[in-house]
Amino acid sequence: MSKLFNFSEKEFSLICAGEMIMRLSPINHELLIQGNSLTKQMGGAEFNVATSVSLLGEKVGILTKLPNNSIGEFAHKVVIANKISDKYLIFDDSLEKRMAIYYYEYGASPRKPKVTYDRLNSSFQTLEFHEIPEEIYSNTKIFHVSGITLGLSEKINEVTKKIVKKFKEGGAIISFDVNFRENLWSEKKAADEIKQILFDVDILFASEESFRKMFQQKGELKNVIKNFAQEYDLSIVSSSKREVNSSKSHNFSSIIFERATNTFYHEEAYKNIEVVDRIGSGDAYVAGVLFGILKNNSGEMALKYGNANAALKNTINGDTACTNLSILEEIIYEHEHGNTSEMSR
Repeated sequence: MSKLFNFSEKEFSLICAGEMIMRLSPINHELLIQGNSLTKQMGGAEFNVATSVSLLGEKVGILTKLPNNSIGEFAHKVVIANKISDKYLIFDDSLEKRMAIYYYEYGASPRKPKVTYDRLNSSFQTLEFHEIPEEIYSNTKIFHVSGITLGLSEKINEVTKKIVKKFKEGGAIISFDVNFRENLWSEKKAADEIKQILFDVDILFASEESFRKMFQQKGELKNVIKNFAQEYDLSIVSSSKREVNSSKSHNFSSIIFERATNTFYHEEAYKNIEVVDRIGSGDAYVAGVLFGILKNNSGEMALKYGNANAALKNTINGDTACTNLSILEEIIYEHEHGNTSEMSR
């Protein structure tokens, strides 16, 4: 099995950069217009990836900016609880400091889940390039960021582009998840901005919808992926697919293209996943793929870890895949060989 990347020894296996966001959810499947109680959890696309890879056993850091108040302290404690390094946390002492928030209402067929954002002018969106320590850029094997971060504001867009360049110059493998959100920007604007960093990206995550609607690609999906990898000199291109049977039942699958060997990897879909909470399952997929690359340096194993982690996350409440390697490998084994027992005990 050929190696994908020639990793050198670094302090961190993975550093992610992005906004942490506090999730508030009504209890008992209530709507926001009902009731008086909300549960709180921490999330954020890059934080979700960082959490999962950390709990699977790799050393992970996160670059973010938090308000220096009780809410920021809560977020800081969540970072530490998930075994993520707080070395690159930056704190906002301004009078305007605030945590990004979103409200999540659980769905039940035929009612869809609903997200309402309140993230404008968060502390993360005040991040200045000069606040980031120079040594971070040569301190990790992989750097990961998403299109959500690029789309938050013009200021953060420019900071993100600069740090991608700096991590690339520092020798990091660059991982990027398109992760399009229509509430942040248009598909055309997203495509124009993302294309500006694609030549620095090594590992790309994009849905078929993003390839076709955002990047205006035509033809059979495998050809689209292969041509895109060649055009932008991408080492790995991954595209996942979710089929929604109902709000409580999903199927999940993906394909990975490894350009060096001209190989596509795929496996049978995880079917009829019993969905407890779908939020963060795409991030869990990214985390599984990156973990598979770090652990095995293999596109094939990256696919297996990615699919299993995404399927597993759907069964866990909250934004993050709070699991460990033994559970994940059991899921992979049973997916390939069938369930060995009704209960783990």
